[in-house]
Amino acid sequence: MTESSGSPIAVLGLGAMGRALASAFLEGGHRVAVWNRTPGKETELVAAGATAAATAGEAVRASRLVVVCLLDHTSVHDVLDPLAADLAGRAVVNLTSTAPNEARELAAWAERHGIDYLDGGIMATPPMIGRPGSSLLYSGSKTVFEEHTPALKLMGTADYFGEDAGLASLYDFALLSGMYLMFAGFTHGAAMVRSAGVSAAEFAERAVPWITAMAQTIPMATAAIDSGDYTTDVQSLDFNKAAVDAIVRASRDAGVGLDVIAPVKALIDRQVADGHGAEAFDRIFEGIRPLTPSPVR
Repeated sequence: MTESSGSPIAVLGLGAMGRALASAFLEGGHRVAVWNRTPGKETELVAAGATAAATAGEAVRASRLVVVCLLDHTSVHDVLDPLAADLAGRAVVNLTSTAPNEARELAAWAERHGIDYLDGGIMATPPMIGRPGSSLLYSGSKTVFEEHTPALKLMGTADYFGEDAGLASLYDFALLSGMYLMFAGFTHGAAMVRSAGVSAAEFAERAVPWITAMAQTIPMATAAIDSGDYTTDVQSLDFNKAAVDAIVRASRDAGVGLDVIAPVKALIDRQVADGHGAEAFDRIFEGIRPLTPSPVR
């Protein structure tokens, strides 16, 4: 059974992302009750048709589906703990950035109080919500996901990863780690060329197509990482060590800090020191993987 069109939804938390989520629900024809700990952020939403709730409890009691988008794990408990009785029998979709084990703890808390809990990770910026390219990842209650899929899809594509409430945030944070390191790598490169008076905008014109092209080669690394066979006859760790060592020297010459590139150098150096210089660059995975990994599915 899925929810009816226009069914009431509560949105708790009206930061930039919370406001974007509430707007998407309004555009989809839902009745939306909004609440924020600090008043004043609901003005445009109310003008668009939302109802401003005086308290979080008021918003919850007016809705079957409660969407939470707060600062962190602690703030979720601060807001929801006093409302446990009101939330019983309702569906809670937590889109706050919480670590996987924090999501699992919230799911266990919800189960103890008879609350249907679905955790989610937002792979989008606020302006992207409800637009092409917006993607949200979910795990936890399959019942909540299936019943409220139409509403969830108003925010972006909706992918379900299973009953383990921590899986969505695990994927979310893993993907974000790649994003942050990519941006950090760009800033390092921008700092290097700034030593020659090149602007970040000019550097980006070359960096974007280069990074895009290199991203297409990521699937080639998966076979080695998943099998543990890093045999290669091209661009070994020894080769990459020489390249990264040269980048480090060039960075120092340019007066650029090594905060971004040094960890990469350290991973390569450790593998080479352990006798793996002839193997592929992808072997740096072995230097950071879990000591007791789960079997690859």
